[in-house]
Amino acid sequence: MSKNKLQKFSENRTFPNLFQYGYEDLQQAEFSLKGKWGTKFFRNRNPLILELGCGKGEYTIGLAQRYPEKNFIGVDIKGARLWKGLNDAKNLGLSNVAFIRTRIELIEAFFGSDEVAEIWITFPDPQPQKSRQRKRLTHPLFLNRYRNFLQKDGLIHLKTDSELLYEFTKEVIAEQGLTLYSDTADLYATTDHLEVKTIRTFYEDIWLKSNLSIKYLCFSPHHEC
Repeated sequence: MSKNKLQKFSENRTFPNLFQYGYEDLQQAEFSLKGKWGTKFFRNRNPLILELGCGKGEYTIGLAQRYPEKNFIGVDIKGARLWKGLNDAKNLGLSNVAFIRTRIELIEAFFGSDEVAEIWITFPDPQPQKSRQRKRLTHPLFLNRYRNFLQKDGLIHLKTDSELLYEFTKEVIAEQGLTLYSDTADLYATTDHLEVKTIRTFYEDIWLKSNLSIKYLCFSPHHEC
């Protein structure tokens, strides 16, 4: 491990808005903020929004700046990446941002029933091998996890440059009879003034300059009654 990474890991431990928990930690005791993020951490009743696989936290930070009346939590397993988001939140004086370092497979352990208003999944690993499709963050296994804490009217937003993940997610939505609210195969080719266009990540700009199309889906993971 590089000295730079070790330094970032060490500095991460000083941030009060970073929570680092693995499987063994969660087996020993229930996460203390589960179901209590608003009352115990953010100290308000504002909507709670997650970004899964947030990387350096660019989208989490961008959303938090744009919507100070909402609370945002970025989730990723890479501590060195989260270091950037943590520093940005500190330097910008954002009190409506937190980060969790953990595997997405453990996400249910951190949030109580109906605690989360929205989920953003921005440019996740599409897991192109068929043998790894269960690792895709829009696989039914993950949707079942999200349902345990996402509000009944809650939404999932997917932004991706992957045609495979885009089509896979649409198939899951159709097969499960879910409600699809927005679907575009080339987000920036549309003339619609969608808010989803207003925040771009570093890699998103690179992909756009390479003429790669960005796909966007917005849907509810809850089945209609």
